[in-house]
Amino acid sequence: MMRWWLIALLLLAGCDDMTRQPKQGAYASRATGPAPRPDGVVEAGSAPHPPPLLTPALLARGQARFRIDCAPCHSELGDGRGMIVQRGFPAPPDYTIDRLRTAPTAYFVDVITNGHGAMYSFAQRVAPDDRWAIAAYIRALQASTVPEAALTPQQRAALP
Repeated sequence: MMRWWLIALLLLAGCDDMTRQPKQGAYASRATGPAPRPDGVVEAGSAPHPPPLLTPALLARGQARFRIDCAPCHSELGDGRGMIVQRGFPAPPDYTIDRLRTAPTAYFVDVITNGHGAMYSFAQRVAPDDRWAIAAYIRALQASTVPEAALTPQQRAALP
């Protein structure tokens, strides 16, 4: 039994301080360097992706991508009451609030790209053209709803 302890002690004595071993730098060669940047990812400080021409096809694409990527939290109506929120996650803002109605369309593209608050970045999940399509669809959602304050008293009385 004593022999095993002696062998273990000899093996441990042969260990060296691994922090003082010669190492290759992390960016010393292409084999150990960073991975190539995926298509559609914009480097910080570079020119943003220009907005595409607004067409019915762009809105249809935006609606499809919104349903896939945004509706789980924002809901189909954009009111911030999606299924994820109903399961206890923080609610995103309603798209019809004044702050978001007056925000530039590029703001929505920026939030999709970089995230905001509890929302994480969708830059790796949504292509730049699709971000603009989603932003255009958000504008269509905003245009399809009228703030209650803008209604006449007769129209407000007719509301359910």
